[in-house]
Amino acid sequence: MSQEDATRTTRSDVTESDVIEAFEAQDYVAEDDIVTTVLLTLRMGKPLLVEGEPGAGKTELAKVLAAEFGSELIRLQCYEGLTAEHALYEWNYTKQLLAAQTGEDPQTSVFDEEYLLERPLVRALQSDAERPPVLLIDEIDRADDEFEALLLEVLSDFQVSIPELGTVSADRPPIVVITSNRTRALSDALKRRCLYLHVEPPSFEKETDILRRKVPELDRTVVAEVCRIAARVREEPLRKPPGAAETIDWGRAIATLGGTDDGALSGETIRNTIGCLLKEAEDVERVDDDLLAELLDAAEGERAET
Repeated sequence: MSQEDATRTTRSDVTESDVIEAFEAQDYVAEDDIVTTVLLTLRMGKPLLVEGEPGAGKTELAKVLAAEFGSELIRLQCYEGLTAEHALYEWNYTKQLLAAQTGEDPQTSVFDEEYLLERPLVRALQSDAERPPVLLIDEIDRADDEFEALLLEVLSDFQVSIPELGTVSADRPPIVVITSNRTRALSDALKRRCLYLHVEPPSFEKETDILRRKVPELDRTVVAEVCRIAARVREEPLRKPPGAAETIDWGRAIATLGGTDDGALSGETIRNTIGCLLKEAEDVERVDDDLLAELLDAAEGERAET
């Protein structure tokens, strides 16, 4: 979709073809359920809650929407202890203090928009861009229950109450994508305000398609070997099984090194680059000589099929 077409498109007239085209343009491999749910999110104007394993492409989905529909991406990265001040707004205390000391205009309140520092949520509501922004609330499961409760007003009415100023409302609500790695259960109140999408770990066929798109310079046979090895590695009792994002990293590393023998992965290449696929020391140590031999067998079997 061209930038001009993206600018003209409004939520109500977004079509399934628009969504498919957006995914294709960004090399995002999306099944029918993802396309349909995103289409409904855009048409209905409801937040989208996306759950799934780390590295499954949840965050990337929001980036695709922002890139292809001509919107600013506003990201709120959640973490334990996240407070309203970091998510909503803060007052510029230094500027307020200077204004109070100079006393140039005693009729002017220091609790005015001039002294407001917008954080991601208020920034998304107050955006005056030509296209509504995409608000990405990333890894909501890392934040506390109290922060979830704070979000409810924003997600229900696309507004927030600032005691000193009143209610801040969005003229054009942002497109909201909330991601969760399911490290804890989310509240029913939050879920009721959202459409829901569960992103499954990619099948071998899907991961192969993803890697071919994301690392086109990698030999097609090696692409198949990389994905087969990743699938075999996931069968092990790992602390952190690799997602599609780690497979892409590994594929890019192999392509960068050119570390293949006659279009095939070698044991040395696998051992030297496995840290791109596995991100825990215990998981890397699990790839001993026996498992390495099994990985090479898996790669050889895939090579024979291709």
